[in-house]
Amino acid sequence: MAGKIYVVGHKNPDTDTVCSAIAFAYLWNKWKETGVMNDVMKIEDEAIPVAQGDLNAETKFVLEKFGVKAPEKLTDGAGKKVALVDHSEKAQTLDNIDKAEIVAIVDHHKIGDVTTPNPILFFNLPAGCTATVLKILFDKTGVEIPNELAGILLASILSDTVIFKSATTTPLDKKVAEELAKKVGISDLTKFGIEVKGKLSDVAGMTAKEIMMRDFKDFNMGGQKVGIGQIEVLDLSLIESRKDEVYNELVKKKAEGYHSVFLMLTDIMKEGTELLAVTDDPSVVEKAFGKKLEGRSVWLPGVMSRKKQVVPPLEKAFS
Repeated sequence: MAGKIYVVGHKNPDTDTVCSAIAFAYLWNKWKETGVMNDVMKIEDEAIPVAQGDLNAETKFVLEKFGVKAPEKLTDGAGKKVALVDHSEKAQTLDNIDKAEIVAIVDHHKIGDVTTPNPILFFNLPAGCTATVLKILFDKTGVEIPNELAGILLASILSDTVIFKSATTTPLDKKVAEELAKKVGISDLTKFGIEVKGKLSDVAGMTAKEIMMRDFKDFNMGGQKVGIGQIEVLDLSLIESRKDEVYNELVKKKAEGYHSVFLMLTDIMKEGTELLAVTDDPSVVEKAFGKKLEGRSVWLPGVMSRKKQVVPPLEKAFS
């Protein structure tokens, strides 16, 4: 009997995680319709994209620009079939994931701690974003990408790679972005990227807690609970007047059972990050980055990526 599969990205959804859920749900349903995957898996269930939280201003802009409907919200996986995109860690996925049936994972991060009792579709590439990985899946299975999905996938690549400035950026990301841009008629990728990223630079209407939590992820590092958030702005001056209140929110967050809470204030144009830190052990920062905290923060030139430049050295420092 056919049922539903909920395609979901990580908690505190960003553009890549939301748009990847939308695109993979479409691709899954095309596989169901055409039978192109029948040699390896029989698809009977309909895929529905969902998000674990409210959409940020950037994601709303991207979906509206290309006329794509925002996904429904879902936070609990109990009793449901799910496909995970843009993550494979329990701390970042649906509540009660152990009571769900995971049927697929498409990602670009390290392999997390989500496990399955049966073989599943698992497709992961060390690219700059999941949108790039999905474009390869579309191509390899011969499914044409509609223009509106090409647009949101392009925006996702520019967002997650920080307009190709992030250390996670690969030649494949650039190649795929150029192909998608040609399809939707966008000639200046940098200009469009700044238009997309600029939507997240406006923090005037956000509370300090919203700024901290906009892209916040939990990690287990050496048995300790660690939280790392990131906010990307075109210029750090846009958030300078909010630092005190944001730092106070980090202190409150740490009191919820964390060993350390960090917030990356990433300057897109200067290509670096001011790392705010509230921690039981300030030495982990020096161990990870070779620089001591100066008061409550440290400037990390060239650091743009949480996934590649912040999480790995911190995990090593905690081990």
